[in-house]
Amino acid sequence: MFQQVVTPLENLEMKYPCRVLAGTPLFLFLLLCSSASPASDDQFSMGHSSRHHCLGCVVVVSVITQLAQVHNSTVEASMERLCSYLPGELFLKTTCYLLVHTFGSDIIKLLDADMNADRVCHTLEFCRQEPGQPWCHLYPLPEEVRKLTQEKAIRVVTRSTAVKYLQSGSDICSLPFLAKICQKIKLSIQTSMPFKDVDADKYSVFPTLRGYHWRGRDCNDSDKTVYPGRRPDNWDVHHDSNCNGIWGVDPKDGIPYEKKFCEGSQPRGLILLGDSAGAHFHIPPEWLTASQMSLNSFFNLPTALTDELNWPQLSGATGFLDSTTGMGERSIYLRLRKWNRCNHRDYQNISRNGASSRNLKKFIESMSRNQLLDHPALVIYAMIGNDVCNGKADTVPEMTTPEQLYSSVMATLEHLNSYLPKGSHVVLSGLPNGTFLWDHMHDRYHPLGQLNKDVTYAQMFSFLNCLQLSPCHGWMTSNKTLRTLTSERAQQLSDTLKKIATRKKFANFNLLYMDFAEITEEWQKRGGQPWQLIEPVDGFHPNEVALSLSAELFWKKAQLQWPEILGKENPFNSQIEQVFGDQGGH
Repeated sequence: MFQQVVTPLENLEMKYPCRVLAGTPLFLFLLLCSSASPASDDQFSMGHSSRHHCLGCVVVVSVITQLAQVHNSTVEASMERLCSYLPGELFLKTTCYLLVHTFGSDIIKLLDADMNADRVCHTLEFCRQEPGQPWCHLYPLPEEVRKLTQEKAIRVVTRSTAVKYLQSGSDICSLPFLAKICQKIKLSIQTSMPFKDVDADKYSVFPTLRGYHWRGRDCNDSDKTVYPGRRPDNWDVHHDSNCNGIWGVDPKDGIPYEKKFCEGSQPRGLILLGDSAGAHFHIPPEWLTASQMSLNSFFNLPTALTDELNWPQLSGATGFLDSTTGMGERSIYLRLRKWNRCNHRDYQNISRNGASSRNLKKFIESMSRNQLLDHPALVIYAMIGNDVCNGKADTVPEMTTPEQLYSSVMATLEHLNSYLPKGSHVVLSGLPNGTFLWDHMHDRYHPLGQLNKDVTYAQMFSFLNCLQLSPCHGWMTSNKTLRTLTSERAQQLSDTLKKIATRKKFANFNLLYMDFAEITEEWQKRGGQPWQLIEPVDGFHPNEVALSLSAELFWKKAQLQWPEILGKENPFNSQIEQVFGDQGGH
């Protein structure tokens, strides 16, 4: 039998056995769901649909099967191995063991009866064929075999435990002692505001849950007049009011360091208004690749989950950590900081999974800028996908029209004009031509298919489209006509943005337009292949290399065509570094 484990939830489970079981988050089964979630206004809800349950189940049962194959072990041993790899934080390991305790015996029976992951999940009713809808599957399965295996599966498992689990309707937030904390976390995600922000200045000393991974770290969370990006208070003689690490007085001449090093240097912040690409949505392939999985594979899972499976600290716009690709000063923010070290910590990544021109209004209030007290900002508007991307079967009617885009963007620009200090700049980014996704990915093997050469990206795209969970049905499809229509709409929207930038003027900022960077050609010049620029798990988002390259091309174009948006290079950078070192870090 599967070994029983003693967990921190042991007493809780005894007191609320059904509620803990129903409430344990489906991290094991739903870890990957966000990658396939279409843009939607409700995707930050704490619940998941049956389609998400299906996707998560098929993925994890596939991993369990492959772990058994790689280690030449039983299914039971591979489930225990998978649970042992998960960290203890966020009850991940506990959740895994509870799920195995609940569904493990049924999964073992079905896999021992030579069912594949599709059949297992349909039998357990994590996957359901809705009336009039196709039977969704990841692996190839002829119709006659499907019917035979369905009958065989019913004989093996007469009644699925999953039905009771999924129909319970409870979640872990229904437990009394977790209700308040859940509500705060949910609010943080919905509003894109920091979870931990004592002085309510929109800046935090906590990294995740919209903390300093997303915007500059607060240097005094008990004083709301102290935050990154503000103009210095009395030249920061006595304390660092803008958190850039430069404060005090030079004993040699009595001049405040902030005045000596930063006055007239045109400091500015960087603000990104973006979507999951801007937030750097990323699921490490080792989370799915059985041959690469180890105790170290999931060490960063708690951080990723509390950042909504995004990695803004490594993003192309506001990333501040060292690159994992070895590409040097990767992000636009790091380049802006290197250009003028007075810009230290002045960054904001106001991006969300599923964000588009139409729903930006729901979280733009999380942006922090005071016209009277703060430095100007360089704002990049980069809603590059979700105005044409959705998971609907009839995808075209769900796309944003040029008229809708015009209305939404104008409302956004009016809002920015009310908050940005005079002298700011706003750059509107065009949309990409996403046909390269299918062209360069469809015949390659997905991480789930690399071991047995049995799952291509074309199969994964088809599965996601069937579930209506594709991040972009219009581009991730074998239908060339639909791919072309999607690209045509994207071009229409880019033309609309360009028209706005050309014709509209605002009092507090200069408005510019930039085509989406053509990074594929540049990457090929450097000897790379186009598929190397795409996230391997979801087959859709730009990966870290692509984001770094985009930042590099943005910077070069700005220096060449619009040097005013970057400000002047600070001649005192080396002296700032000599006196203040890393300026308190990030």
